[in-house]
Amino acid sequence: MKAYALIIDHESCWGCKTCEVACKQENLAPIGIKLISVYEEGPKIVEGKPEFVFRVNVCRHCDEPECVEACPEEAIFKRDDGIVVLDQKKCVGCELCLDACPYHAIAFDAEEGIAQKCNLCYHRVDQGLIPACADNVCLAHCIYFGDPKEIQEQISERHRAWSNGAMDLNEL
Repeated sequence: MKAYALIIDHESCWGCKTCEVACKQENLAPIGIKLISVYEEGPKIVEGKPEFVFRVNVCRHCDEPECVEACPEEAIFKRDDGIVVLDQKKCVGCELCLDACPYHAIAFDAEEGIAQKCNLCYHRVDQGLIPACADNVCLAHCIYFGDPKEIQEQISERHRAWSNGAMDLNEL
């Protein structure tokens, strides 16, 4: 079975948050719940100039997810393709998965009394599509989905092109 990965090129992110919007629309996430979030680090002063760095926080779909082990109801499970899914119908709202996640990538919907997390839009993946956040909505084109090795090669090629003077995203 094919393994999937969602990889963010943080060096390229400029904080547009279109991934947040696409995710919220696709998953009908309630107000206050973010299954993917963009936050700003900085500014740092680099060579006398302020530099802002943006980070994207989303479920890492870990090889050995601690949230799966923590859930007493087995509401969180790892699929054969590596996608870690939270079945909201089985969730009892104990919040143990929130404490177990080292990336703080699981949200709690107090209104519904259940946990919520990125399920990597498995409903789209199962149809041959890619997750909403990676489906050409990112203005910086820094969200990649697919085979982990192929993604790393794409990112490396993009960084090489930039270091060689390519500025137009269409050149990459």
